[in-house]
Amino acid sequence: MNLNRAKSLVIEMDASAILFLVCISVGFFLVHKILVSGKATSTSNARRPPGPARVPLLGNILDLRGAELHHALARLAGVYGPIMSLKLGTSNAIVVSSAAAARDVLQKHDHILVGRAVNDAARALGSHELSMLWLPASSPLFKRLRAVCNNHLFSARGLDATKAVREEKVRELVGFLRSRYAGQAVEVGSVVLSGMLNLMSNVLFSEDVADLSSDHAQELETLINDMIEEITKPNLSDLFPVLAPLDLQSRRRNNTVYMKKLYDFMDRVICRRQSAGGEKKVDFLDVLLRLHSEDQFSLQSVNSFLLDLFVAGTATTSLTVQWTLAELLRHPAVMSKVRGELQEVLGAKEYPDESDIDKLPYLRTVVMEIMRLHSPSPIMMPHVAMADGAEVGGFVVPKGTIVIVNVWAIMRDPASWEQPEAFMPERFRGTGLDFRGGDTAFLPFGSGRRLCPGMPMATRSLTLILASVLHAFEWSLHDGMQPCDVDVRERFSTSLNMVTPLKAVPTPVCH
Repeated sequence: MNLNRAKSLVIEMDASAILFLVCISVGFFLVHKILVSGKATSTSNARRPPGPARVPLLGNILDLRGAELHHALARLAGVYGPIMSLKLGTSNAIVVSSAAAARDVLQKHDHILVGRAVNDAARALGSHELSMLWLPASSPLFKRLRAVCNNHLFSARGLDATKAVREEKVRELVGFLRSRYAGQAVEVGSVVLSGMLNLMSNVLFSEDVADLSSDHAQELETLINDMIEEITKPNLSDLFPVLAPLDLQSRRRNNTVYMKKLYDFMDRVICRRQSAGGEKKVDFLDVLLRLHSEDQFSLQSVNSFLLDLFVAGTATTSLTVQWTLAELLRHPAVMSKVRGELQEVLGAKEYPDESDIDKLPYLRTVVMEIMRLHSPSPIMMPHVAMADGAEVGGFVVPKGTIVIVNVWAIMRDPASWEQPEAFMPERFRGTGLDFRGGDTAFLPFGSGRRLCPGMPMATRSLTLILASVLHAFEWSLHDGMQPCDVDVRERFSTSLNMVTPLKAVPTPVCH
């Protein structure tokens, strides 16, 4: 995503790389300035939010070095305020870090700030023209895709239709942990991700894609990670779009390889279903193929849509399970309360059902607190002003401006949260807050037109997995580790990864 403009040079580029950047881009930059000179809009003199001084060519990129991006932006916001102006290469950006500013972006002016800042790697194979992740919310295709999600996959009826599938796949995950890792250390995120790949693939197209007991179970995960990493790596083409045709760092070319493999994977899934003749399965692929037969979607759109849902619905859930277990192991008293609630509600029942979720209010507060502290997406995919007329905190947002919402900073803002750095699930009791982003102090799934459509399924799946693994096992640390030894440092990507993946020991419990 175009956040690479902000992260470029922070991690990979040393002083010599910066000098190289300046040398190869200065000529292009000067030509570009000559071509666009005299074309300033009437908003060019509008009052700009405060921000750090800008370096010629690079803008404010060097101000972001030395920390993970969400941390660096939060540090700068502490100096310049919750509405901050940055120059990222040749692009103007506004960064918002407060609930009030986010309300202007995501609710009050979301009809204007609906564009997407599409980075160069994401343009591989033209995928940005079909993907719901990259299309502007004003796009007719985006609206059709969103409507299909809401009416079929994530509606109450759609969720009920796939409830048994989710429960079955979570029980398979628990059974695998019990048979393979009982009393042994397991890398939690990796195993849960394999389980989520199968859960989502069965909901979408009724197939397993990962053999939990096989060394090859991570192949698809690796391919997805490679694609995401290529999109989030620093890229000169994003800092200076005039350089994009050269693809100097081969980001787009590399991502073309990964995208083709993923599209081929989905093509095989679609072909198998089409070759099955009259055999029907009650799943989302059947819905999409019916809409294709009615000329509402091309097969290419069906492929891209399935891939979007498949990728988005797996990694974030497995990461959140990992973060939850890490914080519970760091806070044994909270772990004890969660397991006590599960025992009280489930008793001798071996596996929880989704119908049990609403009977677990304390577990719900734990999930909400985890998403506040370790947001699935620490920074939203950047918005772009599609027209003039939007204001954020009284500052005019000219057309074409990139708007970055630092969700991580908002959900740790002392103005909204008491002891914001502390892990305190009880803070959500009686607040009435939910996951839908109505209160912009709590935005784990976004808000407004860009609210994550998969939120209803994600919260069900996440809570069911946590209830299942916490009810079935006593979890402990390995090799003599103490709670304070659990590493909760963060690594920025499209999702908030752990610097050190969590390993823990599941000991089966008899009920």
